[in-house]
Amino acid sequence: MAVPYLRGVRHPLVCIVAIATCACLAGARSFEAMAQWAQELSRDALKRLGGTRPAPPSEKCLRLTLQRLDVVALDRQLGAWLARHNLRPGKAIAVDGKTLRGAHDGPQPAPHLLSAVIHQAGIVVAQHPVGDKTNEIPCLQPLLDPLPLHGTVVTTDALHTQTETARYLVENKHADYVFTVKENQPTLRQDIADLQLDAFPPAAHGDHQRPRTPRDP
Repeated sequence: MAVPYLRGVRHPLVCIVAIATCACLAGARSFEAMAQWAQELSRDALKRLGGTRPAPPSEKCLRLTLQRLDVVALDRQLGAWLARHNLRPGKAIAVDGKTLRGAHDGPQPAPHLLSAVIHQAGIVVAQHPVGDKTNEIPCLQPLLDPLPLHGTVVTTDALHTQTETARYLVENKHADYVFTVKENQPTLRQDIADLQLDAFPPAAHGDHQRPRTPRDP
């Protein structure tokens, strides 16, 4: 797909997205910085990023094209690609929520995102918005639904230590989990204390015949 802009010059959409992505990874934080990064590309590097013109897209071309993109769809595509190349059995991902304090306009509240991040590598493979009238708990399944989690380990904070979440991970996604138990689960916390357990033993790899929920001993 080519996008027409200034003076009828066309650049493939894949080239514009590739340049923007690589420029951001290199530290660019503005459209002008992206364009400057692109100007320093060699002819061969530009071609490898999908360029079909001798010169890279201008700042205006980058800005107008990127402002028209469906960012949610783009985020899903990038996350799926990263997951295919980085998620393998035995890997662990963390589910974590963050409020983006500097990403709101005027009276609008700052957006809150629930993210799935590969441990050690720190790669975000999925994100899901948390609405103002809900919390992170019902957003976990939509976040993880697209990801290939068979044989992986999912870690969460204490908020997600929920029976339904445990069943979903074991029965639907064929994954294991590590949950934290704090004061938000007083009955479970007391059960653990009564049983004098420091931690629950992990399941054997591939043993998903019976899901262990947070209430299981």
